[in-house]
Parts: sequence; structure tokens; C-alpha cells
Amino acid sequence: MDAISLEKLAYLVVKAREYDAQVLPEDMEEGSNAADDKEIGILEDTPDNPTQEELKAALEDLNDDEIVELLALAWLGRGDYSAREWKQAVADAREAHDVHAVAYLLETPNLGDLIEEGLAALGLSIVDEEKRL
Repeated sequence: MDAISLEKLAYLVVKAREYDAQVLPEDMEEGSNAADDKEIGILEDTPDNPTQEELKAALEDLNDDEIVELLALAWLGRGDYSAREWKQAVADAREAHDVHAVAYLLETPNLGDLIEEGLAALGLSIVDEEKRL
């Protein structure tokens, strides 16, 4: 991997997991206090929840080479390619990359897990970077 840093990948993994963890909102009292509710509101999929926008913004901030590597990592993590096929995965991601890549990644279930599994297949880890976030 040459284009995308482990630090960026760690941030994307954290945001993707937050996004995947969202649930339908429960009927909480209107006057409830987030601190009293142990901040669980972040897990509720509501129009004013910034989680999706944060993930989308982070993906949109990536340059083309970073998006290509991210796509390849997700495919590697999903098992579409092996670590030995990394160069082919990147080539195929470069060919598939278009204006819909961000939407595709947002719609990919368990994106954070796929990224981390792809990194593991390449012998890389973002554990240290995640701790710094």
C-alpha cells in the first residue's frame, strides 16, 4: 500500500463501525439529556445524527489513489482477492473507480471490518492508530 495512510484507515474504520452500529431510534423522552442517556443517541439513525455525514466526508476527502486502495482493501477483506493478488485487486479497483465509489463504500456492510481484514491479510494493523483516535 502506497497511497493511503494507516492513520486515515483507522479513522475510516472507526467511522464505518459507528455507522454500521446505528439502530432505529427508540422512543426516548424529548427532554432527555444525552449525558444521562450514556450518549447512546449516537447509535440511533436519526436525521440529525452526523455519523453518516462524517464517514461520507472522510471518504470524499480521499484522493483517487486512496479510494482505489480502499476499494481493493475492502475486496481483499471480503475474500474476493488474496494477499498475493493485491496488485490485481488495485488494478481492478482502479478500473472500477468512478463517481459512485463513495456511495458504494457507504453502502458496503461491515466496511470497517472488511478494511481491517484486508489489512491483516497484508500483514498490517491499525491498532496503534485506533488508540490515538
